[in-house]
Amino acid sequence: MSRKKQTIFPKHLIILEQMGENIKLARKRRKLTAVQVAERADIVRTTLYQIEKGNPSVAIGAYFNVLRVLGLQDDFLKLAADDELGRKLQDLELNHSRKKFTNVFYNLEKNQNQNFKELFPLAYKSILEWNNEIT
Repeated sequence: MSRKKQTIFPKHLIILEQMGENIKLARKRRKLTAVQVAERADIVRTTLYQIEKGNPSVAIGAYFNVLRVLGLQDDFLKLAADDELGRKLQDLELNHSRKKFTNVFYNLEKNQNQNFKELFPLAYKSILEWNNEIT
């Protein structure tokens, strides 16, 4: 089975190249040779060379093992940790859900011909607060 080659746009390759350069500098600061790091990471020296060049075809596990050897394995946890766009999208969905939730209870009150406010005063107050936050 042949592997599909990953297509990376040139502007994004620059990011990978910078990451590779950062890894190389971290290795040199620790005064470790390429052979030492490769052996400790259980990869061949040419793979380490490809990592330090930011080659996108190198397995992510190899990148992780090199970072582990350098004591930087926790840097992997920083990947996608600050997902500002995702959080905004999630907040929009929550606000949309709150509006739907509010509408359900307003419709319940109308359809049941009961006074929801009197039956469930705390829930009614919460719904009004949510509605005010949204608008």
